[in-house]
Amino acid sequence: MKKIFGFLGMAILGGALTLGGYKMLFNDQVIVERTIAEPLKTVQTNFNPTYKSEASAVNSIDFTVAAERSIHSVVHVKNTAVRTRMNPYDLIFGNGNGERKYEQVGTGSGVIISQDGYIVTNNHVIAGANNIEITLNNKQKYPAELIGTDKENDIALLKIDADLDLPYIPFANSDNLKIGEWVLAVGNPYDLTSTVTAGIVSAKGRDLEGNSAIDSFIQTDAAVNPGNSGGALVNTRGELVGINTAISSKTGSFIGYSFAVPSNIAKKIVDDLLEFGSVQEAILGINIDQREQDIEGVRIASLPDDSGAKKGGLKAGDIIKKVNNVKISKFSELRGQLTAKRPGELVNITVDRDGQFITKSVKLSKKDTFISRGLNIQLKDLSKKELKKYSLKGGAKIIRNGNRNLDYYGVKEGYIITEINKNPVRSASEAAKIIDASYGNGKVIYLEVVNLEGERERYAFR
Repeated sequence: MKKIFGFLGMAILGGALTLGGYKMLFNDQVIVERTIAEPLKTVQTNFNPTYKSEASAVNSIDFTVAAERSIHSVVHVKNTAVRTRMNPYDLIFGNGNGERKYEQVGTGSGVIISQDGYIVTNNHVIAGANNIEITLNNKQKYPAELIGTDKENDIALLKIDADLDLPYIPFANSDNLKIGEWVLAVGNPYDLTSTVTAGIVSAKGRDLEGNSAIDSFIQTDAAVNPGNSGGALVNTRGELVGINTAISSKTGSFIGYSFAVPSNIAKKIVDDLLEFGSVQEAILGINIDQREQDIEGVRIASLPDDSGAKKGGLKAGDIIKKVNNVKISKFSELRGQLTAKRPGELVNITVDRDGQFITKSVKLSKKDTFISRGLNIQLKDLSKKELKKYSLKGGAKIIRNGNRNLDYYGVKEGYIITEINKNPVRSASEAAKIIDASYGNGKVIYLEVVNLEGERERYAFR
């Protein structure tokens, strides 16, 4: 019995010692962890994460809508011109007069802008054409009538007579076009059906180095190749924002940039050709300071006393910042805005005058001075007083003479050109165009002028 109680006592003592040792060595509390996913806390804010905006923008782009609305309104333009080539063998062997006639064919694209068949294309697509043929996207062919052209802005207006209402592209306001906006270039080259390429607007108001015509292009990276000239540049809604005109290339093929005449300019030219038969050019009536290239805007150097700008309250030294709330950073943007306006139109001009922004309402004037690069002379329309004085119905006064031949024969500044190649001259614009179209390459040009004494003189120049 004593032996049993001894074993029991030893067992109790061993358990106590074990428990005490455990308490001494492992006194820290033991925690069992279980992971449970907590609901994410949501805070209501007005902030939209960037990735959501980008995803929304990408999802909203649908080129198929613009393509479907525009491809049937873009046509193929074929022009045929009769050229004369000198054949030296005819002169040597006496088999003719040395001249051989041949046909030269040029192609491009055009845009139908009305149901009754008016079509816009580039002037260089149809320049010198004797016959113009239009091929629709459905392969139907029609002869086209040339309504009018504007060489400076490289725009021409054609008309076809079809027996159905034609699909057309409506004009959009090109001032609303934004850099980075998606656009489609639609053309009908090589007598194929319409082709479509996509890109973004890279720049606006782009002036090209050495370009003496329009210098307010829309620049895009949409692929445009030869044959696409005169085609449509449309936004994602299928509205016309430009007429594809030029590419920047050393090879003749597209290498990254193309240029389009803004739709606002093209529409104004079309309206002028339909209403007046010629383009009505509007001017602000200022001389700009071309020396300052590092300012944002256009600084006015001087203003003629009778200019609309001076009458409207603009002053020399003012820096033009806006035209009708359209920002102006450089001269090409200012010219682009004025090219889309008509003489007599009122525009709001915002200027920086000694650090203060001032807005003036200015009535645009009609451009009345033009340069003939062929003869290197500057011409001006006659005033009513001059027309009455010399009993003339029209004419062009020489206000700057840089031509040595005219100098040699005594034709001076102040002389009035009344006839060119025995055809009467109505205006300075008309005179400059006729001279540049007919003078040069060995051709003779006949001028009738009224001298400073009111006497008529006639000259022939080669």
